[in-house]
Amino acid sequence: MPIPATPPAPDGGTGAATLAVLLIGPAGAGKTTVARHWAMSRRVPTAHISLDDVREWVCSGFADPQSGWNDHSEAQYRLARRTCGFAARNFLANGISCILDDAVFPDRPVVGLGGWKRHVGPGLLPVVLLPGLEIVLERNAERSGNRRLSDEEVASIHGRMAGWYGSGLPIIDNSKYDVETTARVLDDALARSLTSPPSW
Repeated sequence: MPIPATPPAPDGGTGAATLAVLLIGPAGAGKTTVARHWAMSRRVPTAHISLDDVREWVCSGFADPQSGWNDHSEAQYRLARRTCGFAARNFLANGISCILDDAVFPDRPVVGLGGWKRHVGPGLLPVVLLPGLEIVLERNAERSGNRRLSDEEVASIHGRMAGWYGSGLPIIDNSKYDVETTARVLDDALARSLTSPPSW
């Protein structure tokens, strides 16, 4: 189902636009926190769909990539992305905006952005959240359980994410922003994308 094209609010920001947003970034960028805050602060119904939360619906047999990427972890990520895409389309069909978050790599566009476009629809608006490496390392150190990665893995993911520069997608460096400011900057970036959609 195509996402309805709604113009941005005349006073700036996305206003009452019905949107599907993909917030991209490395572990520790603050994607989930910012996505949840942005969804909660909108004046219109908006859902936050967390890929990690959906992935962790698998209890018995959960394939943790920290134990090494394998066919099972890859299959569970694919299943979670399809499930998130189905949920997003369902929300949109009922007039509810949604924001999804995922660590999509620029060097795997068919799997990443292409997959999300297939799952959600062509009106999906991607935005990259990319603070400095020292910030993501700090934030990752505060995590627990299977969401905490090794410093080496965080540095590797962050380095790959730098490939988004020059992609044409909006990029937000939230190194010096709090959550509320980042959500406001995100809303402004989305309003610009509504007026002049990035080509991807």
